Amino acid sequence: MTASSLSNVVAITSPDMFTSLMQQDLNRVTLLNFWAPWAQPCEPMMAAVRDLAAKYPHVLFMNVEAEEQPDVSESFDVEAVPTVVLLRGHTLLSKLTGGQPQAVEQVLAAHAKVPGASALSGGAVGGGEHAQGVDADLGKPHALPTHIDVSQESAEETERRCRELMTRSRVMLFMKGQPDMPRCGFSQKTITLLRDQNVEFDYYDILSDEPVRQTLKVLNDWPTFPQIIVRGELIGGLDILMEMVASGEFQHMISA
Repeated sequence: MTASSLSNVVAITSPDMFTSLMQQDLNRVTLLNFWAPWAQPCEPMMAAVRDLAAKYPHVLFMNVEAEEQPDVSESFDVEAVPTVVLLRGHTLLSKLTGGQPQAVEQVLAAHAKVPGASALSGGAVGGGEHAQGVDADLGKPHALPTHIDVSQESAEETERRCRELMTRSRVMLFMKGQPDMPRCGFSQKTITLLRDQNVEFDYYDILSDEPVRQTLKVLNDWPTFPQIIVRGELIGGLDILMEMVASGEFQHMISA
């Protein structure tokens, strides 16, 4: 059975459509699946939504293309895809980021129980927390190293880690996700641009490391990501990189 043949699966095409559906039943459990066509981890999540919709016919499943519906995405602070939000009426029950069909099934089962319901088969989707980590060959962490307990880390220690990361490669990219599995459109476009220019760069996934993410915003006086660093100094985000590439300034900067 396809998603199109399931009456409890809808594709949100406007904020008005979303609002109208949410007002129909304030006791209903609703699952919002925020996705993007370029994000590979969204594919297995879409398949999971179809399976779950068949298993939970009393739950409404909404597929929301995050970048096409920014008003809806911003309402739930969606910064990466896939993101799943579970609601009862307008009450937030759970929010899960990353490809985690099994975790979604478990949360849904807790709030919309069906006799005999069981977890989805198969392992975690690539691009979730277990797909991130350390490049063992280079010994360079691309996400929060497992030996660091951020709850015990001082602000000074976090800043020192940020400065070390910023200077470990001539071109350093602080992004959402990984180069082969970006988790926001701006990160994906930045990776494409750098690769098109044949630029060698290193990267760090700021979604894995909230202290680094927040510290970089202050340290570089730049509130958004991705952040492109050249020789330890911020040059800006995607828009500035595009301008510098178009003018030839970026190639001159990294080759000087």
